[in-house]
Amino acid sequence: MEITNKSKSLSYIKRYWILYLMMLLPLAFFIIFRYIPMGYIQIAFKNYSIVKSPWEMGWAANHGFEYFIKAFSNRDFLYALRNTILLNFLDLLLGFPAPIILAILLNELAFKRFKKFTQTVVYMPHFLSWVIISGLALQLFAPTNGLVNIMINKMGFASIPFLNEPAYWVVTYIFLGIWQSCGWNTIIYLAAIAGINPELYEASAVDGASRLRKIWHITLPGIRPTIIVLLILSLGHILGSDFERPYALRNTLVTEVSDVISIFVYNNGIRGLQFSLTTAVGLFQSVVGVIFLFGANALAKKSGERGIW
Repeated sequence: MEITNKSKSLSYIKRYWILYLMMLLPLAFFIIFRYIPMGYIQIAFKNYSIVKSPWEMGWAANHGFEYFIKAFSNRDFLYALRNTILLNFLDLLLGFPAPIILAILLNELAFKRFKKFTQTVVYMPHFLSWVIISGLALQLFAPTNGLVNIMINKMGFASIPFLNEPAYWVVTYIFLGIWQSCGWNTIIYLAAIAGINPELYEASAVDGASRLRKIWHITLPGIRPTIIVLLILSLGHILGSDFERPYALRNTLVTEVSDVISIFVYNNGIRGLQFSLTTAVGLFQSVVGVIFLFGANALAKKSGERGIW
């Protein structure tokens, strides 16, 4: 029996050897640039030295946890941790449903040309860098000469400090994030909607179902597995933080809410040369992200979904 299985496997490999050959390059990429660098994780537990390899460095104090203790006793890190959780939670709460709603609305459009035009318009912000978006935000939301505030002033109201006060800055930050990514993320949901059997819609139309009933009883259940998978992946990044977005939009007036973990790592690691400290912070982020990922996947399976594995 084993000989038969081995011969089948060998014949399969011989038949599709080109596919296995094509897999060598991405496999080599992940080994060289993803797995081999994992050896440097131990810098978080050792006293960094630029002239020594990670294997030769001496262990840090407190059984190697010196830099984790330093991080959690650092006020700037605690502020960065709070801001990261807050901004990512608001992104998840307000930004995650946005592409789902947009995909459903686009799917319900009757005029195909207008639908394609709308899709193109909402996709375009994804291709703009955050440096460009921050420049646009400054031109639109500046307190004195921003286009939005000029219009508000002409209507007889006082200027709104979109970029200068922490609360308004957070709202602007979330709004710009949704505007930049919402259209692009609808691609996945539109593809999921396209996979729903059209006979279900025809049968519901015969039964006299309205559009809202079709969306609630057919469209949403049809894309629920996709929603669950993307939600799990989003929860895995709840403690992660992009660098470009907060760094491009921040200013000295809103540092109390704009400084996230990635900016803390940049200031203390690249500029401050505290590599062991920032490696410990990065390892903490990764471990918490994995815990959230496994927890969300377990909850998805308990609710009857497949999860991501």
